[in-house]
Order: sequence, then structure tokens, then C-alpha cells
Amino acid sequence: MKVSYHSRITAIAMFALLLPHSALAQWKESALYSFQGGKDGYYPTGGLVLDQFGNIYGVTQDGGAGSCGGFFSCGTVYELSPPARRGDPWTKTTLHNFQGVKEGDGISPSGSLLMDDAGNLYGMTAYGGTGGCVVLGAIEGCGTIFEMVPPKTKGGEWTEKVLYSFKGGTDGFAPNGALNFDGEGNLYGATVFGGGKGTCDVLYQYCGTVFVLSPSDKDGGVWTEKVLYSFEGGNDGAYPSGGFVFGGDGTFYGTTEMGGNSKCSGPNGVGCGTAFSLTPTARPGVWDKKIIHRFLGGSHDGGGPSAPTMDVSGALLGTTVGGGLDGFGTIFELDEAENDWTETVLYTFYAVAHPRGALASDRSGNFYGATCFGGPVGGGAIFELSPENLGWTFKDLYFFKGSPNGECPIGTVTLDESGNIYGITQYGGTGSCQGGGCGTVFKAMFETPLTAIITH
Repeated sequence: MKVSYHSRITAIAMFALLLPHSALAQWKESALYSFQGGKDGYYPTGGLVLDQFGNIYGVTQDGGAGSCGGFFSCGTVYELSPPARRGDPWTKTTLHNFQGVKEGDGISPSGSLLMDDAGNLYGMTAYGGTGGCVVLGAIEGCGTIFEMVPPKTKGGEWTEKVLYSFKGGTDGFAPNGALNFDGEGNLYGATVFGGGKGTCDVLYQYCGTVFVLSPSDKDGGVWTEKVLYSFEGGNDGAYPSGGFVFGGDGTFYGTTEMGGNSKCSGPNGVGCGTAFSLTPTARPGVWDKKIIHRFLGGSHDGGGPSAPTMDVSGALLGTTVGGGLDGFGTIFELDEAENDWTETVLYTFYAVAHPRGALASDRSGNFYGATCFGGPVGGGAIFELSPENLGWTFKDLYFFKGSPNGECPIGTVTLDESGNIYGITQYGGTGSCQGGGCGTVFKAMFETPLTAIITH
């Protein structure tokens, strides 16, 4: 029997309705750039920044043309520019090679970059600067906050400025995570160590800080740093993660990787972490700190939380690197009612493991993240958490396969306006580094195949 064109189209459509979602559409990933090690940089870290022209900015914690000496490699700030023609390679440019303590510059950038409306980039290094912090007998600096200023003319060089060098002791040491702007241009962040309180590590002093960095009234003036809170370890929490969520009345929310409950053992010591709030008081410079949740680890709760993300209802969502039924990590929600916070474990990881980074959200209320391990070949995955029927649905979107593509995605993923997902993998790619590849910058796209099911 002869089948008309319209009948064939109808048959295809009816058949398509019976196919599983993965057969109709799938996520595909490509490595936009593979780091080669050495002067090119290696082991990218943190989240990426996209500008309005599609350029991508990030940091590598190692490599570069700087000569830092000591125990740590200098690291770089880089830019990736999209090709003029589809299918051509992206262009990678090193914007800055860190020079270390001899030059008063940073060592080993950590966490994510932040871009302001003028296109300036802000970031942090875990070591370096002019501070006198000592690691294994050598002065390695206490870390820096830096700014990258774009050139005034296209094709010119970017300029790096060290806005602040941490001093250790009662000041912070080793900033990490992400920076946040408030409405007045102040920068908020956290240091893993320093602060002058608690004994949390035999090698590094104290248990970490939350700080604010304020610009001078004069253009190009000195920035001023102030410690808003110093963690004491134990029940108080230790090793705060940068990347805060701002709520009402100036309150903001964050997490600590450790501390909180002395009966829980985290991956690096006592306590499985906390979620906390900081609220300004009537006394200038004094903040009220409250713990809104102490993570318990084990099979019923997570351990080692990432920075939180806020949904449209005001609830806080985040991931933990450990805890859950198999110890592979969780996705949690913290919801406030009548000044009391309740935690719910939304998902426990088992096939993919150890999410590392905050969740990213789209306009539809879906959340996205990445795990460093798991999947068919153990290279990690990109996942989605979607609201559905008063609950949540979890999906693995893509499994990483390792070299020549990426392996072990870490940090917060970034979404563009089309819903494409960008991020970094710490390993994999075409470079030759210890551990299998030097890392990649990747792009994941949702594609619907248009291939015909019925031939003519």
C-alpha cells in the first residue's frame, strides 16, 4: 500500500511519542580548549565568566610563565574567544601570569572570577601577596584579591591590580570560593584559614573568616578590608566557603566545610559542616551570626556543603561532597518558617559521586551541577534537578569520558541565554600532566536529532 507524505509524517510523530526522551534528544559535550601544562597553564579551577560577546574567562591554579618558587605553581588568568566560523577552534589568550611573593603578586588562583558592569574581572589567589604566612618553613604569602582591567583599545593588554594582600593571624589566610558584590560595590568573600580563633589544622592557623573589601572614594584608591566574622571551629563551624546568598535586611547566607557537630567526622577532620547567616546589627561593624543547620553526615544527611543557591521561594539549595546513603554526597534544601530552618535531603548520589561546587539555576527554576566521579567510565557527570509535581526530579545529562575530552568537572557550571552549560574539568583533555590530562573548558548542548526514521 502506498503511504502519502502526510501519512508518513504522522507515523513518525506517533512513533516519536513512544520513544524515550533520550532517543529524541540528548546532551552533547565538546572540549572548547585543552590545557597543555607548563606555560599554557594546567588544572583549571572555579566557575567561568561569560561576557556579552561570548568570550569566556577563567583561571588555572597551576602553570603559566611566572616563576614563583616554593611549593606552589603560579597560575594564570585566561580568556577563550569563540571562532569566527563554526567548527574552527576557540582562541585562548593568557591575560595574566601570576608572579608570586617576590613581586608582591598572587600565587595559585582559587575559586571563581566575578565581572562588573564595566567588564573588570575580580578574583583571588590562595597564596602570594605581601603577607608573611609560612607554609612548611617558607614564606608563601597569605593570599590576595586582584582585579583584571580590560584594555582601552581592542587587542591591548589587560592590567592586573592587587587590591588586597591578606596578613594571616587575626586577618584572613587563603581566600577561596567566590566573591559577591553588594549594591554599593563592596566585595564579600571568605578565607579558609586565619581569623585568630580556633585550632582547626596543624599546618595552617585558625578556622577562617568572612570579610568585606570596600573601595576608596577616590578612583584608583586603596581598598580597605574588614573581617566581619572569625570562625572558632568545633560547634561554630570551620573553613567557610565563599559565594554568599544575599537575602533581606542585609542578611547573607553561607556554609562552612567543617565543624558544627563534634560527633561527625568530615573528610578533613571534626564536623561535617554548617550553614549560617550573618546579619548587620544596630552597632556599626557588628554582625549577628547564626547557625541555621549543622550537617550530620552518615546515611541521612550530607557532609562538606558547597555554597548555597536561593530559589524563587527563598529556600537555599546546595550540594555536599560527602554523606548520604553511600557517602557519595547529597543535594539539600534549607527552608525557613517562623524563624526556624528545616533541612531536607532532596537527592542522594549513588551512580555519580562527589559534587564539587554550587548549583546554577535557569529561568524555569531548574538547577544544574557537576560531579567529579561516577558514570560509565568514572569521569563524572553534569546533572539537572527540576521541580515537578511539588517534588524534584533528578537527571544525569552527560557522562564525561576522559581524554581526549574532560574528566572530573569541578566548580559551579555557567549557563548562557540559550541554556548551554559551560564549565571546567580538572583533568582530561589532550595535554600531558600527572593524573591524566591537564584539564579542559567544556560546553554541553542539548540537541534534538532531525534524522528521518522512515526512508523514501
